[in-house]
Amino acid sequence: MSSEFLNHTSNYHADTDTYEVPCPENLLSGRTLLTVEVPGSKSITNRALLLATLAKGPSTLRGALFSDDSRHFLKCVQELGFETIVEEEQKVITVYGEGGSVPKREASLYVGSAGTAARFLTAYLGIAEGIYHMDASLQMRRRPMAPLLHSLRDMGCEILFDGEEGYFPFTLKGHGFGKDAITVDIGHSSQFLSALLISSCLAKKDFTVRVQGTHGMAYIDMTRRMMEQFGVKSVQTAPDTFFTAAGQHYRAMDYRIEPDVSAACYFYACAPLLHIPVQVSHVHFDSLQGDVAFLRILEQMGCALEEREEGILVLPPAQDLFHGVTADMSACSDQAITLAAIAPFADSPTTITGIGHIRFQESDRIHAIVTELGKMGIRCEEDDASGGSITIYPGIPDPCTVDTYDDHRMAMGFSLIGLRVPGIVIRDPGCCRKTFENYFQVLEKTILSPS
Repeated sequence: MSSEFLNHTSNYHADTDTYEVPCPENLLSGRTLLTVEVPGSKSITNRALLLATLAKGPSTLRGALFSDDSRHFLKCVQELGFETIVEEEQKVITVYGEGGSVPKREASLYVGSAGTAARFLTAYLGIAEGIYHMDASLQMRRRPMAPLLHSLRDMGCEILFDGEEGYFPFTLKGHGFGKDAITVDIGHSSQFLSALLISSCLAKKDFTVRVQGTHGMAYIDMTRRMMEQFGVKSVQTAPDTFFTAAGQHYRAMDYRIEPDVSAACYFYACAPLLHIPVQVSHVHFDSLQGDVAFLRILEQMGCALEEREEGILVLPPAQDLFHGVTADMSACSDQAITLAAIAPFADSPTTITGIGHIRFQESDRIHAIVTELGKMGIRCEEDDASGGSITIYPGIPDPCTVDTYDDHRMAMGFSLIGLRVPGIVIRDPGCCRKTFENYFQVLEKTILSPS
């Protein structure tokens, strides 16, 4: 079912559930700046929701994101018995934390397609004293959970699977921390480590998490910084080891959530693509979010960056063309699709490395990128060696209906191609509701606005 926001766009076709991207052509002539506001960060909103439950007393979260993912997380928090006050129009959520205790000793939770809810709540409830029945969407049922569940079993959690072992749905019977040290494999997702770190301060003894596998650590850095903002410090004592001292407690607080840099990047990519300056309000280089590194990739492509009080300004290259690059995107892999979408318009090939793990996200994103660009006649080469990479060669994309694989980032990222090439149609545009439900409405307002 598509988002209601699509009915307020001019190019949505309800009969086919498709969105034809408006190609601005000469509409941008004379425009000196595109200014955009994006919703709050999903990653920060969902981390803050859990941290607020772990604190003692009321925490007020301002600038919160309201989307499918955050609504699923919020509903789970409420169904666990935590008192909340939700002011959606004001983008404010107040959560009354219980200092690490879960009000309900038994509950049935549905996390939808929210990876953060799936992993963070599983870790928290896996060490809680209670019985929790966990289920998810068909998409989330296909995504990896086994490494986290294996770690929880090592700590004494009983896990009963309704279907295939290692995947949703399952039941958790937690018995607290049975160990003071645990190992987790993060090759498929850094969320496994984030999940264990957030709950680590609930252990009665000092707690150590050791890591196997490799993954970009930007989201781990976000987790640790947010933990510290709420009053708990986890120390990285070695490249593969994290230590949390016992006796620390999260404190309730009034917390401001940053704008979603992942969402901002779709608009920042318009700077080289449409050759126009772009500024996204309140996005800054000191962001907690690793996707701000994508702006440095745009800089390598020929853009100039300017930090302003109002937000970062990205200026297009001096020439009409921008450069292809080789970019390790392990720290900002959510933007691999964004870079892939603008890469055909560069003056040389673009190689994206460090992205093997994106095969295990909302979709097999490497397969999705190569398949959809291939349908447009764009040459792509994928290589699973050295952490996974894609090389994309310059070319003019053919008109195409883009399959989005129930993946919000495919819908948003590949819409950028339609801003340069008429006839790009996005199938199932409502999948954007996962993180940015009015994306296409904002896109139209931004691109087609006469001012």
